[in-house]
Amino acid sequence: MVIEPWFTNSVARPRSISDERLLSAAGVVIGRVGPGFTLAQVAAEAQVAVGTVGQRFGSKSGLLQALSRLNTQQVTEAMRLATETASDPLDGLRAAAVSVYAGLGDAASAANHLGQLGVDLGDLELRALLGEHYTAVEGELRRSVRAAAAELPGAPGPVRAARTLTAVLNGAALDWSIRPKGRLVDRLEQDIDAVLMGWRRKGDQ
Repeated sequence: MVIEPWFTNSVARPRSISDERLLSAAGVVIGRVGPGFTLAQVAAEAQVAVGTVGQRFGSKSGLLQALSRLNTQQVTEAMRLATETASDPLDGLRAAAVSVYAGLGDAASAANHLGQLGVDLGDLELRALLGEHYTAVEGELRRSVRAAAAELPGAPGPVRAARTLTAVLNGAALDWSIRPKGRLVDRLEQDIDAVLMGWRRKGDQ
């Protein structure tokens, strides 16, 4: 944390600026303008000097790396909370899955974030962080699948089940950002339920 000088009527007013505040601003800007965003736009959104962003993260790539790590942390925490607070294990699995993309925003914002994802794939460091993100998501889904195993007798093993649910989530988010209809959360719930109902019925055969 650093102290950012602000001036009103030539009087300095110190204000602490956290990394999370800058990264939150970066997420807002990416959702608004897509992968062509600049550090200057992030600084304006965070209401800090451009130099503050550059000094903290070094470069646009450094900012994106930090944002990726924070996103992984926030998503896995949201998944764990959804699982722990659900009324039963199956509802916990559904809620954990939906929470992965629940904060993606409207269709335009989702498309911009996914556009940034496409750019990230061309950067070796960012691609590695994306791999870590999906591994973390699958890990939380495996935990939830194991907890709901008694209600999903037709499900494959936890590893393949988690990988399948991750693929469904990723595909649904991408398709919805291109062809939005209704709310993203509703679309995610519908597609996840289609898979889970299949795993439940298969056990009755």
